[in-house]
Amino acid sequence: MSTQAIESLSEDTVRRIADERDEPEWLLETRLNALSALETAELPDVIQTPGRRWTDLESLDFEALVDPLNQADETERTAGDDEVVVLPFTEALDEYGDVIEANFGSVLDPEHNYLTALSVALFTTGTFVYVPEGVDVEDVTVRAEMNSRSLFSQTLVVAEESSSVTILESIETGDGEAAASGGGDDRYFSNLVEVVAGENANVQFGSLQNLDDDSYTYSLKRGVTDTYATVDWIESNFGSKLTRSDIETELNGDGSESQIVGTFFGTDDQHFDINARVWHQAEQTTADLVTRGVLDDVARSVYEGVQDVGEDAWNTSSYQRENTLMLSDDAEADASPKLIIHNHDTEASHSATVGQVDAEDLFYLESRSIDSRTARNMLVEGFFVPVLEEIAVDEFRDDVEELVLERLQ
Repeated sequence: MSTQAIESLSEDTVRRIADERDEPEWLLETRLNALSALETAELPDVIQTPGRRWTDLESLDFEALVDPLNQADETERTAGDDEVVVLPFTEALDEYGDVIEANFGSVLDPEHNYLTALSVALFTTGTFVYVPEGVDVEDVTVRAEMNSRSLFSQTLVVAEESSSVTILESIETGDGEAAASGGGDDRYFSNLVEVVAGENANVQFGSLQNLDDDSYTYSLKRGVTDTYATVDWIESNFGSKLTRSDIETELNGDGSESQIVGTFFGTDDQHFDINARVWHQAEQTTADLVTRGVLDDVARSVYEGVQDVGEDAWNTSSYQRENTLMLSDDAEADASPKLIIHNHDTEASHSATVGQVDAEDLFYLESRSIDSRTARNMLVEGFFVPVLEEIAVDEFRDDVEELVLERLQ
């Protein structure tokens, strides 16, 4: 899918962003290359069947959505250990420029598609996380508020050998006039995340998106693993009128692992396009993909999960399951789990289900003097339990549970 050029976007715009941030020449060149790629880059692939495209990205009016010189956010970053580096890019480039230059774009090609190129060319906020060898830290948090019509964010995580880190990020719409720039017009948020996990490193990255219903959201998070490394993802989407979320891991080291845990809850006319992908490239790698979502009103979800087992990926273990619960006859969900196996020494499975609240379970609770709405809410909460149990971080699990309860109420 192609898109139209943004007439208001120019090389001068990109240079101004770089100059205001006093960025090095190599990063400016990266931005300019991404800008040039917009001329031929395609929008992300979406699932389609004859006569129907499941997610419509082509109709997005980027000319109206993108306001690159007026980006604004309030971001709070905390780290529970002085040995870990957690800095905005503008500060990190001075001291850790060599590390950033060596790893920026090594996991996620800036020119991967139109939306990644747009984000790399224009990003003004983001976080650099550097975990030195042997350091173990559990409480890195990045909490952001979007206060402009458009916001482009870039995060780079570098975890060295035998290190461990848990990172929790969240994004929501800020209060006040700045958040409603453009007089209530639609907004656009882009979030790119790269994770580099060194030998025997362990990275857990949790992300919670709860933007208002005037927002369009695109996120692409990708990690690569060295030998015996682990990259785990927790991805929860509750806000935004249209969300396109891609979580990907390349298992490039022998004995490496990845888990992708996803949750979403759609109401009104929200649309979620959720994608989870794992590439098994080395021996004895393990992946577990589990997603659960709930849809009410006329909300819609599209899910694609891909487990790709390479020719050299001997003794692979790969599992995938996705379940969507419908609370309304007018909601709609589609799922497309895929196995691509090029090595016979593989143990793999995939499944996806779509269904409504079980009538017998609902009747049982109502027969115990529980009103129908409370009974339904209890069943929805129970539906999320298996995926919540996969979330090892108490703070993140509590946040998700709270948002589920808000939606039910």
